[in-house]
Amino acid sequence: MARYLISFDDGAMAFPEEEMAAVGEAAHAVVRAAQEAGVWIFGGGVESQRASIVATDGTVTDGPYPEAIGGFCVVDVPSREDALAWAAKNAGACRCAQEVREFMPDPAVGN
Repeated sequence: MARYLISFDDGAMAFPEEEMAAVGEAAHAVVRAAQEAGVWIFGGGVESQRASIVATDGTVTDGPYPEAIGGFCVVDVPSREDALAWAAKNAGACRCAQEVREFMPDPAVGN
């Protein structure tokens, strides 16, 4: 099994505000399906805000905006094709394109 990050950019969900409840329901249905399939690790929406960048010396500065993640999930699936299938479900539910990236294998942290 491999873990994949499925994400979309902040601002990518472009639809009328009155459709947010339906989009939320559709997204939660995909989460429930992933949980029932045993592939869900973690995920959620990310607040639309500037990131805080913490340098190696501990200095904190405001980061870039709007170049930020709007939402994400991590799934643990047998193949990239499976990750792409879950991304397609997310794309349909959230009404926006999804980016898929595989985590580097690291047994020390469970990947």
